[in-house]
Amino acid sequence: MDDKQHTYPWGHSRRFNSYAEFFRKHYGERVQKLTIDAGFSCPNRDGTVGTGGCAYCNNDAFNPSYCQSTKPVRQQLEEGIEFHTVRYRKASRYLAYFQAYSNTHAPLEKLREIYDQALSVPGVTGLVIGTRPDCVDEDKLDYFESLAKRCYLTIEYGIESCNDATLLRINRGHTFAQAEAAIRQTAGRGIMTGAHLIFGLPGETRQEMMDSVDIINSLPLHSIKFHQLQITTHTPFAMEYQAHPEHFELFGLEEYLDFMVRYLERLNPAFIVERFANEVPPWFLAGPGWGLIRNFELWKMLEQRLELHDTWQGKRFRV
Repeated sequence: MDDKQHTYPWGHSRRFNSYAEFFRKHYGERVQKLTIDAGFSCPNRDGTVGTGGCAYCNNDAFNPSYCQSTKPVRQQLEEGIEFHTVRYRKASRYLAYFQAYSNTHAPLEKLREIYDQALSVPGVTGLVIGTRPDCVDEDKLDYFESLAKRCYLTIEYGIESCNDATLLRINRGHTFAQAEAAIRQTAGRGIMTGAHLIFGLPGETRQEMMDSVDIINSLPLHSIKFHQLQITTHTPFAMEYQAHPEHFELFGLEEYLDFMVRYLERLNPAFIVERFANEVPPWFLAGPGWGLIRNFELWKMLEQRLELHDTWQGKRFRV
């Protein structure tokens, strides 16, 4: 199949349903996300459901320099816009991306205050809110439903695994059934709903990870992110890896690319793929990494492999 001549179901010639192309198609230009740390906590950190946090989690490993909870949301956004104006001169629309910890883990009035502040910043046209499935309720979903009618809004849930034994192993503090319920309730209100999965968590075989695609395909998702497990500093997994590295079967780069090609072949082509791998600065790694490879290089490697095998997202998808 000739990529230059073929257009896939998502309306462009890339072999996966690209997040960047989605925005270019719908807005006619680049849309840049600005990561925000609004000072939220997590229910499995503050004692609501547990303590210690998820075994893999070090939020500092992916927060940009301007993203500091000590700064007001508006200041973080203004500094982020200034940063990206220099780096990406084409960007004129921005999404406030509330990524750190659980960004619906607060009273509704606090959420209104934070999100209204973000939307008041010139150039910010929408929100992406990362959270957990046990941090939403009917009142919050009522608010987000009304918000989605006046701006771009995605609620992004951390599923991490479809296997309850794995969720318990990583101290996640919720079940897959809770994740599925939150996703269905959110999408059922007309809110764009995203999900996040981690591949390589201990206790799951490669085949179990691959077969999870059939479960994911059954969910009413708008977008999805995939990460490979990385052992980051100052986490329970870092301590466990130091003492028992044999507990972990981490993906090497070539194996992961092959895995993702096969996974994407089975993935629902309606899902926008926002990310397929994670990039962590090397000084945050407590285990083996892939070297100084940037995300744009990883995307290029994946697309080359899809082309090599003449395959694409959803080629083997079955309803």
